[in-house]
Amino acid sequence: MSEWLVLTLAMVAACAVVLAVTVLQQRRIGDDDDPSETPDVIEYMTMMIGVVYAIVLGLAIAGVWEGRSAAQDHVRNEAQALHEVHERVRVYPTEVRTRIRADVDTYVSHVVTTEWRTMKNQGHLTAEGTRLLDKVRHDVTDYQPKTDFEAQAYQPLLDQITAADDARNARADSTGATMPGVVWFGLITGGLVTIGMVFALQIRRTARELILAGLFSALIAFLLFLVWDLDAPYSRGVAATVEPFLMLFPHAGG
Repeated sequence: MSEWLVLTLAMVAACAVVLAVTVLQQRRIGDDDDPSETPDVIEYMTMMIGVVYAIVLGLAIAGVWEGRSAAQDHVRNEAQALHEVHERVRVYPTEVRTRIRADVDTYVSHVVTTEWRTMKNQGHLTAEGTRLLDKVRHDVTDYQPKTDFEAQAYQPLLDQITAADDARNARADSTGATMPGVVWFGLITGGLVTIGMVFALQIRRTARELILAGLFSALIAFLLFLVWDLDAPYSRGVAATVEPFLMLFPHAGG
């Protein structure tokens, strides 16, 4: 099922529940009931609960967005480090240079196709990707520089391999959902309490009040969906992409 279809159904369901409860509640209230008699303390509590929940929800959105941005940075750092290796080996002999570049290209092609699909569907990296990166590392470390010029390029190449490996490990740590279950419990419970407090204000069945109640519940449903969508930075709708690899290695996608 499409994620956007899930969002639409969730928002419609939230609106429908709120409107249905409001209509059923009004049928049980007598004609002599006066909504203006709602105690001030209930209005104050409703306002405070809404403010506190808005702050918590905002922090949750900011947290998962930061995680998504960090996940994209991991991809960018890995791609840039491998690109540096690909370019800096130009000082090596043709045979060595060709072998290292071919292995880098093989690794990148594996990442943007097989491994990325595995990350999205299964939430982990592939053993083949680890093997291919190790092969690139061995290509670089096993070569003994023959000239001072090659020796000067040797250590920077090792540093770039290390940077690529670190970025890959960081990418592996970011593949799954990051929001703890207890936080989700608090967000969902807080949303239900916040919407429930709307009924404490004794809203009527006027079109204006029903529309506002429905939009309020739909907004909370949308924001919760946004948190869920950003929580897994490589596998859901607003996800990190392989664009940094494709920009630096245009042939990898083919």
